[in-house]
Amino acid sequence: MKFLIVGLGNFGDEYQNTRHNIGYAISDAISDLNNITFQDKRYAFRGEYKYKGRTFVLIKPTTYVNLSGIAVNYWLQKEKIPVEKLLVLVDDISLPFGSLRLRPAGGDAGHNGLNNITTILGHSNYARLRFGIGSEFGKGAQVNYVLGKWTNEEEKQVAKLVNKSVEIIQSFGTIGIKRTMNLYNKKNSFD
Repeated sequence: MKFLIVGLGNFGDEYQNTRHNIGYAISDAISDLNNITFQDKRYAFRGEYKYKGRTFVLIKPTTYVNLSGIAVNYWLQKEKIPVEKLLVLVDDISLPFGSLRLRPAGGDAGHNGLNNITTILGHSNYARLRFGIGSEFGKGAQVNYVLGKWTNEEEKQVAKLVNKSVEIIQSFGTIGIKRTMNLYNKKNSFD
């Protein structure tokens, strides 16, 4: 059983600890827990680990968020992983900060990375873990907000939410998406 876990984000120091890079941050947390070293491969930084008899292939696309579909499509084919075993980790401004939502499919909610993945795969029937970053920005300030750093108050909670995200990913790979959704899709993810 092999799974492809895709942490969306942009590479480069200027993007570290930004809201848009939460997929990278979750991937890095998994890497730290499992002593994984990411290697610079085609279209992505790639790592791999085993958990409860499953193989998790982690990628952090190096195509920038808006072209993530290139990396996703390449690595699904290269690893011979069916789309049902794909999970995309993504920031979401339509969810309040602190919300984590696992979904088996759905729209892109205006997220350019999801839009590109959907366009390249030709459908939106792939799982995604949506990490709520909130929408605390004024008119015309969305880009700066999304590419901005966490506030001091948010940063105090991010590590806890990232750890919860890691639990969700491992549950997705072991007990399946439906049971995982029932366990984790709550109103407040701080619990």
